[in-house]
Amino acid sequence: MGMAVDVRNRIAKRAAKEIEDGLIVNLGIGIPTLVADHIPDDFHVLFHAENGVLGTGPLPDPGQEDSALCNAGGYPITTVRGASYFDSATAFGMIRKGYIDMTILGALEVSETGDLANWIVPGKRVPGMGGAMELAQKAKKVIVLMNHVNKHGQSKILKTCTLPLTARNSVDLIITEMAVMEVTDEGLVLKEVMAPYTVNDVIVNTEAKLKIHAAVSIIE
Repeated sequence: MGMAVDVRNRIAKRAAKEIEDGLIVNLGIGIPTLVADHIPDDFHVLFHAENGVLGTGPLPDPGQEDSALCNAGGYPITTVRGASYFDSATAFGMIRKGYIDMTILGALEVSETGDLANWIVPGKRVPGMGGAMELAQKAKKVIVLMNHVNKHGQSKILKTCTLPLTARNSVDLIITEMAVMEVTDEGLVLKEVMAPYTVNDVIVNTEAKLKIHAAVSIIE
């Protein structure tokens, strides 16, 4: 269990490095919710939740939960100084108008051209699309956090997605437990590899065609 938690936090910590001071950021459910724990204390970042909060804070301490305060996934939250509340329609208005600087989402599959599939597994009960369709199209930067392969050992980073799409050509950056890859006009570029994995491990576990950046760095 410890290993799984560490891997999730490692991915979230790397994603947090993409967040600059002053940004408005939407975090999806799953690994993305952990990103908030890795923001520098002196950064003023406002986290946006589709259910109508701008300025969500860290998880409350046990026993300190407020039943009226939760994120879009229904989990208890706190708020930071300067937080505001509004209805869901306003929350989506902010997204559709392009006011969200960055969204960090989970995914089932991503294609080498940045197509995103993250809302349905045929035959399974799932919570639905939520705000992912709007966020993936309208946020200024879209980062996907996910495991590199699925539970059957198959690559989740594909030439073409097989699952129903959430949005086309929307993903800018993919961060997994193995690597950091950027979607560019020239294709999918491998920028960083997470130790103990190697460049070859990433290539073998990626069905999509990868371009190897001239200066691939290893994250210890």
